[in-house]
Amino acid sequence: MADSVYISKNLSTEQLRFMKLMDEYELLYFNMQEVEETMNTSFSNLNEVLENLVDKKVLRRLEKEKYARLDFSDIHPLASFISQGGVIGYWSALHIHGLTERFPNKIFVKIAHRKRNTTLMGIPIQFVSVLERKLSKGVIKQGYGDRSFTLTTPEATLLDCFDQPRYAGDFPDLLRAFAKATLDNEQLIEYAKMLNNRAVIKRLGYIAELVRPQDLGTFIEFAHSMVNKKYDLFEASGEEEGAFNNRWKIRLNLSEDDILNIIKSSY
Repeated sequence: MADSVYISKNLSTEQLRFMKLMDEYELLYFNMQEVEETMNTSFSNLNEVLENLVDKKVLRRLEKEKYARLDFSDIHPLASFISQGGVIGYWSALHIHGLTERFPNKIFVKIAHRKRNTTLMGIPIQFVSVLERKLSKGVIKQGYGDRSFTLTTPEATLLDCFDQPRYAGDFPDLLRAFAKATLDNEQLIEYAKMLNNRAVIKRLGYIAELVRPQDLGTFIEFAHSMVNKKYDLFEASGEEEGAFNNRWKIRLNLSEDDILNIIKSSY
């Protein structure tokens, strides 16, 4: 808070007017630079009005010039709002889609620029900077109005998680998630082409053929067309050990039996 901001003991006329307009326009969160235009009005000292409403616990300051009603606590729209076009992804999206029972320890947001990680309402927000093209496909909208936010589709979520497993919980969770998810072959293929990670495509092709050959046949065919001569580890962060699968050019540092047991096991 700037030193020059005057904090009144009681709600002033300007503060009450702002609160009334917030209700009329049903604003749950807003940017200070845009709110006067949104409300079609102006205030003599908007910064002072907002800082007073923060002090009186009507508003919550999210970050510089961004505010939300104190009683609005839906973390996903707020995380999307402060990220300037970000998309909820990775472990957070896995949980929203019901593909993992393990609650993420932070909110993961994909963004096309660099932004420092922050905390909202005591919840850590991690911004994962990706190429712009990785935000152009595999995205859906959830919720309505100010309560809405964008997140990755189940297909994009799984591919992203195998691409960046450090943002995805743990590897056994990913195996179970892929085995249980309702997936569209064409969407898997489209996002896989965009992601352009041959090792991830080979891993998912192998898993699909092992546990879902009937419903993911088209994706399996595509994935096998991406197989090259290089062997990649099945679990990227695992040890350099295990049998070599010649069809998928994968080194099984988790045995086929271990993979099937993980998928069949509960959390």
